[in-house]
Amino acid sequence: MSILGLKKKQPKTFKVKVSTMDAEMEFSCEVKWKGKDLFDLVCRTIGLRETWFFGLRYTVKDTYAWLKPDKRVLDQEVPKDSPITFHFLAKFFPEKVEDELVQEITQHLFFLQVKKQILDEEIFCSPEASVLLASYAVQAKYGDYDPNFHKPGFLAQDELLPKRVLMQYQMTPDMWEEKITAWYAEHRSITRDEAEMEYLKIAQDLEMYGVSYFSITQNKRDTELLLGVDAQGLHIYCPNSKLSPNKSFPWSGIRNISYSEKEFTIKPLDKKKEVFKFYSSQLRVNKLILQLCIGNHDLFMRRRKVDSIEVQQMKAQAKEEKARKKVERQILAREKQMREEAERAKEEMERRLFQLQDEARMANEALLRSEETADLLAEKAQIAEEEAKLLAHKAAEAEQDRQRLEVTALKTKEEKRLMEQKMREAEQLAVKLVEQSERRLKEADHLKQDLNEAKDAERRAKQKLVEITKTTYPLIAAYSSPPPPTGPENPDMAVDMGGSIRMDFKDSDMKRLSMEIERERLEYMEKSKHLQDQLKELKSEIESLKLEEQQQAGIYNLRSYTEPSYIPHSNRNSAYMAQMAFYEEV
Repeated sequence: MSILGLKKKQPKTFKVKVSTMDAEMEFSCEVKWKGKDLFDLVCRTIGLRETWFFGLRYTVKDTYAWLKPDKRVLDQEVPKDSPITFHFLAKFFPEKVEDELVQEITQHLFFLQVKKQILDEEIFCSPEASVLLASYAVQAKYGDYDPNFHKPGFLAQDELLPKRVLMQYQMTPDMWEEKITAWYAEHRSITRDEAEMEYLKIAQDLEMYGVSYFSITQNKRDTELLLGVDAQGLHIYCPNSKLSPNKSFPWSGIRNISYSEKEFTIKPLDKKKEVFKFYSSQLRVNKLILQLCIGNHDLFMRRRKVDSIEVQQMKAQAKEEKARKKVERQILAREKQMREEAERAKEEMERRLFQLQDEARMANEALLRSEETADLLAEKAQIAEEEAKLLAHKAAEAEQDRQRLEVTALKTKEEKRLMEQKMREAEQLAVKLVEQSERRLKEADHLKQDLNEAKDAERRAKQKLVEITKTTYPLIAAYSSPPPPTGPENPDMAVDMGGSIRMDFKDSDMKRLSMEIERERLEYMEKSKHLQDQLKELKSEIESLKLEEQQQAGIYNLRSYTEPSYIPHSNRNSAYMAQMAFYEEV
């Protein structure tokens, strides 16, 4: 038996990998499946009902293409790899995201795709808007800002800003994080869906949002231009400016778009306006442009009609779902608040418990300290009682000393009075002695004067005697007999004898006068010596009194007293010293 040949058996299925913005899926597809079959499978898998915005995109050489729904998958120019890779992306963009996006999954996929386009700089965004969009992206990912949980550096691994914005300013990552966190902190109580919707509402106002750009040339002049297709219409741009179009054709103003190989013709609704033609050299690009024009125009017309039953049901369900989720969020917020209050109450109770424990411990310690203090106070009371007894004894002794000092003070007063009396008597005696000394001096002067006169008289008498002797010497020599008796018979002789007697009388008076003067001088010297002894005794008594007063003032602080009749101590001492100086001079 010979076998001429066997046909190679064709597989009935093929592998497909579909990548969404946040997941990857693999499917086993039948060979006969069309593009719509695979697209519906992906939508059912992710739970998407707003299918008219999305499509399956694949890469063909240097461009991309969208999987056609009415043609078999394997019959299209898809890659021959196994598995075949598709990207599930938004093909058409809504005019107003808040009104057209109904499902949360639709909103979430748009949010992820627009965010990636902004970070990849496919959509131009200013630095200020980039920071604000980044704050909503952080709110959608992390929820409400909590400074205790979101520490500095928690955004270090997240890509939130375009590289162009990061390079435009000389700021560190920490500084960018600080600016984003400042906006992020203001988005408290915003849910993830609301944060993503706010992100899309800001992004839809950007000039490059939802625009697909294609390189074209204008007829006859081969001028390079850019064609932009979006939900609003067709726009013509200069190659270096994708923000401001040179010319725009809104869908409401376009009557017809015709395509013939490489030539496109845009016919305005107003027949008076000029028909615009442009050329595109790539056939795949031309087909893609035509698909986008048809799809965006269909959606443009659909938005201006009454919603279909399916869309109405979806919106009603979405509204109910939002209301239910709002109620659930409110319940959750109340539960969260109650839980937080319970946690705070628990923390407060624990804090109060710790506080009470600390107070109990402190009370026990205080009780122990009070017991120790009571024992110490009892001991101190005993010591105080003993000290009180000792102080009472000392007080009694002090009272006795005080009485003794009072007696001493009285004695001192009496002694002072006696001393003052003695001083007055001494002063009177000194005055008397001074007077007597002056009187004696005067008497001495008189006696000296009398003495001088007596000496003069004696000298004159001696001279006279010498003269008489010289005169009478011859008579004495002639008459050697005894002298005759005196009498009336011999008067001359009587005169001479009388003169001799008078001379002898003068000598005896001088001796007597000298003896009296010497006696008075001795008496004066004795009285002066006696007065000096009294002064020395008075001085020693004053010094002893001063010493006793100083000793009494150092031991006891007695109250000092003054009397009008007494001189102060310092003045008294000065008076004593003056008097003693006077007495010493005397």
